[in-house]
Amino acid sequence: MPDTLPPNALVSLADVQAAAKVLEGNIERTELAHSRTLSAITGADVWIKFENRQYTAAFKERGALNKLSKLTEEEKRRGVIAASAGNHAQGVAYHARRLGIPATIVMAKTTPFNKVEHTRNHGARVILEGMIFDEAKDYALKLGEKEGLVFIHPFDDLDIIAGQGTIALEMLADQPDLDTLLVPIGGGGLISGIATAAKALKPDIKIIGVEAAMYPCMHAALRGKTPKMGGATIAEGIAVKEVGKLTRQIAEQLVDDILLVEEEHLERAITLFAEVEKTIAEGAGAAGLAALLAHPSRFYGRKVGLVLCGGNIDTRLLASVLTRALVRENRLARIRIIGDDRPGLLALVSKIIGDNGANIMEVAHNRIALDVPAKGAEFDILMETRDSQHTQEVIDALAQAGYPPRAL
Repeated sequence: MPDTLPPNALVSLADVQAAAKVLEGNIERTELAHSRTLSAITGADVWIKFENRQYTAAFKERGALNKLSKLTEEEKRRGVIAASAGNHAQGVAYHARRLGIPATIVMAKTTPFNKVEHTRNHGARVILEGMIFDEAKDYALKLGEKEGLVFIHPFDDLDIIAGQGTIALEMLADQPDLDTLLVPIGGGGLISGIATAAKALKPDIKIIGVEAAMYPCMHAALRGKTPKMGGATIAEGIAVKEVGKLTRQIAEQLVDDILLVEEEHLERAITLFAEVEKTIAEGAGAAGLAALLAHPSRFYGRKVGLVLCGGNIDTRLLASVLTRALVRENRLARIRIIGDDRPGLLALVSKIIGDNGANIMEVAHNRIALDVPAKGAEFDILMETRDSQHTQEVIDALAQAGYPPRAL
C-alpha cells in the first residue's frame, strides 16, 4: 500500500510499520470488537479497540517500548526519566525494567494512587512533583539534566508517535471498512500516530480527536486561540495545558476535527463501558465513547472505531462514578418525610417502601430542625429503586398513606 501522506510528513507509514515489528511479541495485540448494544444506543456502528488490556492497562506501552529500543547502549546505562499522568509512566517503567534500563518517573501529586503504586511496582524511582502534568514535566527536565538521564517525552517524540500509530495498523487490518476513528487527545501523540498510519492506508478515513472540555488545548491550538483551561477533570490522562510542537504539526495536516466533551458524558461513557462491555475505562479511555454520546447525529450510520486507550481508574473514583450514574438515572433517590414524632412511624414508612419493592440504603432522623414542628420529626431516606417510574410509584404510595415525601 503506498504511503499517501503529505511529502513533508514528520512520521511515515514505514516508521509505524517498523515500530510494529519492534512491538511484535512484546506487547498485547489487543482485540477490536463490535458492540451491538453501544451501536443501538448511539446509532453508529461501534467497534472498540481494547487497549486497556495491555499489561499496564494502557496504550502507552507501544510508544515507550519503541523509544526505549532506539536508545544507544551508553544512553541505556545512564538511565531514563519521564513525566507522566500515569500511563506513560507505567509503560516506560515496565519496559525499562524488561530491558535493564534504570528509570525515574516524575508524576503530578494529583495522579491517582493506583497509577503511582503500579509504577513503583514496575521498579521505577517515583517522584511526586507539581499539581498537573506540565509542572511534573518541567521538574523532570531539570532533574534529567542534573543527573544525566535521557528524557522520554510522553507524546512529542517521533519514535513515541510511531509506536502509538501501530494501533491504527491493527484496527484497519481487523476492520478495513472503518470510516471514522475517535481518538482521545492529551498532548497529541496517540492521535498523531493513529492519523499518520490510518490516512496513509485509507486517505478518506475521518480522524476525530476528543478532548475534555476543561482542557481544550489542541482544539484551541488548531484554531489559533488561547484556551481557558483548568479544573479537576475525571480525564486526568488527557489534562495537559500545552500540546506538542510535533503533534500539533501532524494534527494540522491529518486530523479532521476535534470535539470537546463535558464531565457528564465522560462519566456516562465510563458507566456504559462497565455495564455494557463489562470492562473498565478511565476517564481518558472513555473519551471516544463520550463524544459519541454527546454528538450522536454527527456519527449516525458511520462505522466508528473507538480507542479505549486506558483502564487505570482509581477504584474509589470508579465507585463514585457508578453511584452517581444511579442517582442520575433516579435509581438512587433521596426523599424527606415530616411526621409526628411517635413510636413506630419509621417502621410504618419503611414497610410502605419495602412493600413497594424499594430498598432503604440510609436513614437520617432529625428532631431539631426549626422548620419541623416541636412534636414532629424529619426523616431523610435514601432508597434504591429500579428506575424513575418505580421511584415515583413509591412516592405515590407514601403520599396515599398520608406521608407525602419531598424529593431532595
